[in-house]
Order: sequence, then C-alpha cells, then structure tokens
Amino acid sequence: MSQEIFWLAATALMTALFWVPYVLNRMATRGLMRTMGNPAADDAPHADWAERSIKAHKNGVENFAIFAPLALAVVALGIGDALTGTACMIYFFARLVHFVVYTAGIPGLRTVAFTVGWVVQVVLALRVMGIM
Repeated sequence: MSQEIFWLAATALMTALFWVPYVLNRMATRGLMRTMGNPAADDAPHADWAERSIKAHKNGVENFAIFAPLALAVVALGIGDALTGTACMIYFFARLVHFVVYTAGIPGLRTVAFTVGWVVQVVLALRVMGIM
C-alpha cells in the first residue's frame, strides 16, 4: 500500500471519529434519550469546547474533500514518491493538531495547523498538475 493511501485512510478514519467528543458532551448535558432524539429549542447547550469541536469537525470534513481527491490523483497517476507520502503524513498530523487546538480554544496554533494542511494540499495539487 502506498503512503498516500495509508495516510488518506488514516485521515478518513480520524475525521470520521471527530464527532465522538462533542456527542459525549451532548450526552452528559442532555442525557442519552435527548441526544438520540431530534434537536429541540429547549435543549441544553453544548459546552464551549464542544461547540468548537463541532466547528473543527466541519472544517476537517470540508478540507478532506480537497485532500482526498488530490491524494487519490497522485496514486492514480503513479506519481507518488517520498515527497507526496510525507506530505500526506504531515496532512494527517496537521489536521489532528487543528482539531485538538481548535477544541481547546488555542487560536494562533489553530491557524498554523490549518495553514500547514493547506500547504500540503497545494503541494499535492502542484504535483498532480506537473508543476512540482
């Protein structure tokens, strides 16, 4: 298995699990039955960190929609190498850091982590386009 596919799958799994912390908060504040029911206007609010984790999860999904086709294109075109494999690994850790620091409410580091992930997307796109 290529490094690009490994890190793509790892990133997909990680992104798929980002809902867990805020749903646990929802269960703690609203109870299991209210959590499983439809949202209501009188639902107890999430903790501030849980609201941030919801936003971090949405951002992760939005960026995965850019990362995934680029990583797949690298593999499909047979242009994967140490640079693209390492870039995909860096993307995984950048998104993990982004989720953790966004949830924790650390704005400066959140922006740095986001930017690192964005640079990886640019590197992969330039490789796919034959520019890099």
